[in-house]
Amino acid sequence: MSNSSTTAERGGSLKGAHHPAGLRTLFFTELWERFSYYGMRALLVLFMVAAIEDGGLGLTDATATAIYGLYTAAVYMVCLPGGWIADRLLGARRAIWYGGIVIMLGHFTLAIPSVYTFFAGLLLVTLGTGLLKPNISAVVGELYPPGDVRRDAGFTLFYMGINLGGAIGPLICSTLGESARFGWHWGFAAAGIGMFFGLVYFHFSQPLLGEAGRYPSLRPENPADRPALRSAWRRVAIGLAIVLGMAGLLLTGIIDVDAVTLASRATVGIVLFGALYLAYLLRFGGLEQGERNRVIAIFILSMAAAMFWAGFEQAGSTLNLFAERFTERSFGGFEIPTGWFQIFNPIFIITLAPVFATLWIRLAARGLEPRTPVKFACGLLILGAGFGVMIVAAGLVGNGAKVLPTWLMTTYLLHTIAELTLSPVGLSVTTKLAPRRYVGQMMGVWFLTSAIGNLIAGLAAGRFSADAIDAMPALYTQIVLMTGGSGILLLLLLRPLRRLMGEVK
Repeated sequence: MSNSSTTAERGGSLKGAHHPAGLRTLFFTELWERFSYYGMRALLVLFMVAAIEDGGLGLTDATATAIYGLYTAAVYMVCLPGGWIADRLLGARRAIWYGGIVIMLGHFTLAIPSVYTFFAGLLLVTLGTGLLKPNISAVVGELYPPGDVRRDAGFTLFYMGINLGGAIGPLICSTLGESARFGWHWGFAAAGIGMFFGLVYFHFSQPLLGEAGRYPSLRPENPADRPALRSAWRRVAIGLAIVLGMAGLLLTGIIDVDAVTLASRATVGIVLFGALYLAYLLRFGGLEQGERNRVIAIFILSMAAAMFWAGFEQAGSTLNLFAERFTERSFGGFEIPTGWFQIFNPIFIITLAPVFATLWIRLAARGLEPRTPVKFACGLLILGAGFGVMIVAAGLVGNGAKVLPTWLMTTYLLHTIAELTLSPVGLSVTTKLAPRRYVGQMMGVWFLTSAIGNLIAGLAAGRFSADAIDAMPALYTQIVLMTGGSGILLLLLLRPLRRLMGEVK
């Protein structure tokens, strides 16, 4: 057991559960960060497709959903360099702190009414999330000693914090952003205020973490490491300059690239980058054979997760537009804001997460806990079942009627069960399988494959149109085949995956 785990556990336990006290710090910090992210996400596509006279950008569905896919993909893609920066330069805790500051500034930039500040704000939120997101999950893993059966349960409780923020954020941000009295930019500003609260809580509760996530592998107090430290910072500065330069060229129109084309090319580019990174790590990463096997297992599970997110992330695009255009939202003179439909998933998470946390521990105690690949496969199959519901709902809309909210509620319930079966387990198994010196980067790999899924989701959503209602059942059928087929493939690969993972479930 690492010193960080020991120190953190001496701090006490999370009330109502025998978990390290540091989990409370990370729980509430992530709650406010996810408040800001999901609150803004609930508005994003709606703001882009809204008419200019209504305060929006007046973009087409295809362009708006492609931009949405690029943004959500970039949020996860920068988690890989964010994990590297934490591993090598800042340490996870300072990465969380600085990342939160950049996220907050990004949301407040979005609150300024301008096309340029809109895209600049998205860029800031993206860069800040790359620092915060992988490293806060990595610190959760450091709180638990190797082989601790509480780890999956701890990550599931941490996931409750994510989704509590995900429930409150859309409720507040959509109420402000979609109202005629306030407007879109008030919703974006509310997201920034949420991140501010998260920073305040993290700052004052850091002692509960003990030594977890405090130091990077390159320690500035070691004189032998100073040249390597300066070289690493130079690489970070060059990379940031390239990103800002490309963003400037795109914003000023010097480089004119269609968002749909850019999303398609980015998908291919990320897949190639991930493959090259895997080859580099296996060849030059100094890994032992057992570590190589576990890294390969991480990549296989992550690609399965990419297929999951390609379906799941329809929540912010096609399902959000379905709620706005084809779902009955007026009841008793009150019209439900579209963004409120984003609340169903996190509410179901909050309700069901303790059930799953208890379930994994009880099954493990009896030797009945499913292996991680089986959990992944079940998540993919259940997600496909949720889109099966949408095939029926889309067919009803094709007959010219709006459907009741219960269709989307049922879909979100199934998607939530699928998410709990796969996502927190994926976070947990990545920290278990990753070589200790690469844990931040392996979390980045996990989120990199989420980027692939988000890009695919955005491209698929571009086919969603109010003028092509008859195409909706076919779109959802393709998602069922993609997610269900991936789940079946994982079950067929169960034995070789278990061999790669060794003794770890």
